[in-house]
Amino acid sequence: MRAIEAAIGESETTHYGEIRFAVEAALDPMALLYGRSARERAVEVFSQLRVWDTERNNGVLIYLLLADHRVEIVADRGIHRDVGQPGWEAICREMEHSFRQGLFGQGVVEGIRAVASHLVRHYPASGVNENELPDKPIVL
Repeated sequence: MRAIEAAIGESETTHYGEIRFAVEAALDPMALLYGRSARERAVEVFSQLRVWDTERNNGVLIYLLLADHRVEIVADRGIHRDVGQPGWEAICREMEHSFRQGLFGQGVVEGIRAVASHLVRHYPASGVNENELPDKPIVL
């Protein structure tokens, strides 16, 4: 968890975006009963953590559902407009590939770096960068 927090903090010195990482062991049984998806849960967490509430509309949530080794990325409209869903999906699939190989920590850090590369391209830091959201990963 410290490595994840450090990777987020380090990346945010290079861009004006905000990255949050949330991990959840499993969806709650009622959510499963009603057919709720990891994507729907990720959107809910994006809202709960207020990742959408950044000055430049460039917050990004990386959500990991451990039970399924499923990764979802939800991005605010500013950065999503620049990257698009296919760009986020590619990062998710790469992370999941690392997880299948048992490389969980490495997969997460590489995913953070991949998200950061988009943020650097579209929101490069050029001065003081206020940290709008916590870097610390959250366990749900």
